[in-house]
Amino acid sequence: MKRQKGLRDIAKAADRRPTQLSEEARRPICRFALLIGALLIPASSFRAQQPQISVQVKAVNVLATVRDNHGQIVSNLSKDDFVLEEDGRPQTITYFARETDLPLTLGLVVDTSLSQQRVIEQERAAGQSFLSNMLRQDKDQAFVIHFDREVELLQDLTSSVDVLARALRLLEISQPDRNDGASRSGRGGGTLLYDAVYLASNEEMKKQQGRKALIVLTDGVDRGSKESLETAIETAQAADTVVYSILFADDRPFQRPRGFGMGGGGRRYPQQERPDGKKVLERISRETGGRLFEVSGKQTIQQIFSSIEEELRNQYNLGYTPRADVGPGYHKIAVTTKQKDLVVQARDGYYATP
Repeated sequence: MKRQKGLRDIAKAADRRPTQLSEEARRPICRFALLIGALLIPASSFRAQQPQISVQVKAVNVLATVRDNHGQIVSNLSKDDFVLEEDGRPQTITYFARETDLPLTLGLVVDTSLSQQRVIEQERAAGQSFLSNMLRQDKDQAFVIHFDREVELLQDLTSSVDVLARALRLLEISQPDRNDGASRSGRGGGTLLYDAVYLASNEEMKKQQGRKALIVLTDGVDRGSKESLETAIETAQAADTVVYSILFADDRPFQRPRGFGMGGGGRRYPQQERPDGKKVLERISRETGGRLFEVSGKQTIQQIFSSIEEELRNQYNLGYTPRADVGPGYHKIAVTTKQKDLVVQARDGYYATP
């Protein structure tokens, strides 16, 4: 990910050197240590081995939104109203909070590939309004990323709505490059959706505490990412990040510039089969605990941002500690309520690392 000058650098670990004693100072200590050691060898050996068998278990946090059978958000539940299972086994909820007051970290991830050229102005205006309404000064923060044939951080984390607005004004549609081999193959110069979700989660969200959410505006079609869809989802889950997807597709036919998509002599290259962007976005959101929204005549992008804002203001945070013998790999999470007519929206699981 390209980064602006002045962004945070990763600090290197300090080099620690042991303090050394003089030879004269060590002699009496060594004689005393030999005497004590001869008497206490079994106990000291046992203590030395303890760190090798200790097990470190990381707590798992799950953000949840609850709705009734009419689709209305329910915000008055307590810890005892929830049932949480991991891999089918009941878990004890050790941490519970309503998340309205905790800091919120937002990432606005905007597709600037050719497919979005007719909707980019609406995305820019709606995104600016959303951040203005959502961010609380000196408490919440946000960043802006755009992606096309590359992924670029336009603005790092800040609480300033004005600074974020300036970043949104920098959003521009990527222009086709006749010399780009990806363009000649019909890939539109690249749309690195999976890389964008991966980098936003791994480089920005992973270091933050509290509530975290990505808002991804795209048609859902990935072209050319190095990371896979599965890796992008896994990284978002590992960073405890909820992904809200806004499907903003321009269904009108797009006329490519003259000569674009053809090789020498006007030769046409075959188009690749177009993936189902809606299914891709639905999976990303479902497995991270977010939702998929689709811009349409019945639901504008402004209304969608209002719905996301409402959800983010009415979340529950449930925490538990997995069993000590949990192995590496994917573990399925199921969150329900004791009231059977309520529907819980939460991530499907998490990946445990050795």
